[in-house]
Amino acid sequence: GLPDPGLQCAKLTGKEPVALLPAPLPQSGDTPAGRAHLKQCEQLKLTRKQKRLCRREPGLAETLRDSVRLSLMECHYQLRSERWNCSLDGRRSLLKRGFKETAFLFAMSSAALTHSLAKACSSGRMERCTCDDSSDLEHREAWQWGVCGDNLKYSTKFLKNFLGQRKISKDLRARADMHNTEAGIRAVKSGLKTTCKCHGVSGSCTVRTCWKQLSPFHETGRMLKFKYESAVKVVSVTNSATGEAELVGPRRSGQLPRPTDLVYLEDSPSFCRPSRYSPGTGGRVCAKETTCDSLCCGRGYNTALRTTAFSCHCQVQWCCHVECQTCIQEEEVYTCKH
Repeated sequence: GLPDPGLQCAKLTGKEPVALLPAPLPQSGDTPAGRAHLKQCEQLKLTRKQKRLCRREPGLAETLRDSVRLSLMECHYQLRSERWNCSLDGRRSLLKRGFKETAFLFAMSSAALTHSLAKACSSGRMERCTCDDSSDLEHREAWQWGVCGDNLKYSTKFLKNFLGQRKISKDLRARADMHNTEAGIRAVKSGLKTTCKCHGVSGSCTVRTCWKQLSPFHETGRMLKFKYESAVKVVSVTNSATGEAELVGPRRSGQLPRPTDLVYLEDSPSFCRPSRYSPGTGGRVCAKETTCDSLCCGRGYNTALRTTAFSCHCQVQWCCHVECQTCIQEEEVYTCKH
């Protein structure tokens, strides 16, 4: 029969003798799945170096697609009540500017990719990485109980190589983008926790299995939203000791932004009216008591009645049949005026 996948994963932590490693898998292009993977890599908008890394790592193309979906969904969710709601319209123009919305996009994207890579490692979707390989975790026992730690260490190292990050001394915008990318990675790292499970007779903790686990991505998104709201506007100054440029806040004290802060270079537009950066807020649904005033930018809002049908007064009939009535509900919907 096939070898147990759990044991295979346990043997790929890199701490076992070479003789214990499983036989090498077929080369990427030798199978239909491999050829499909190579095609996916070519279809993605990647640099030459990134495509090369993609081709070498089966499972990466799918993980990249997953991370894009994850970042887009979370960005929409966190900014659903803001004037700029992570709209794809105008995204290309927005990314050319140093707004705090641009900072949020860079941080959210790197956080989603870090999270997705770590999850792909622990789920066995990536061939070159496996479970978290921290030396203090008992992997064989963890796998015996069906647990595999999220490999944040590998995903962070791979991501920095994939993005080609390096020290940049003069380009202010590049430094800001790199800072926000790092802030996204740090947001994921801060949510990493050690989870333990006890085993033994009558619940005694004679054996304890521990593994590393990432927080749900919603928690990372919530943290980045908070950082977005408190983002720091920065300028570039030359460090007299090193001669290199540094990002500092606008205050005379020259305070450096914290590594976890999001930083931006220029004030954002209002996003109220259609522009090359966004479609504006006209037609957006708002909440009368809380968001309409801000979202509609003082233009007011339209009120409409919406009728919805739903099941109600349900009763279970013996044995397995449910009978419901149909109820009609009217609710007011508020949309910003154009």
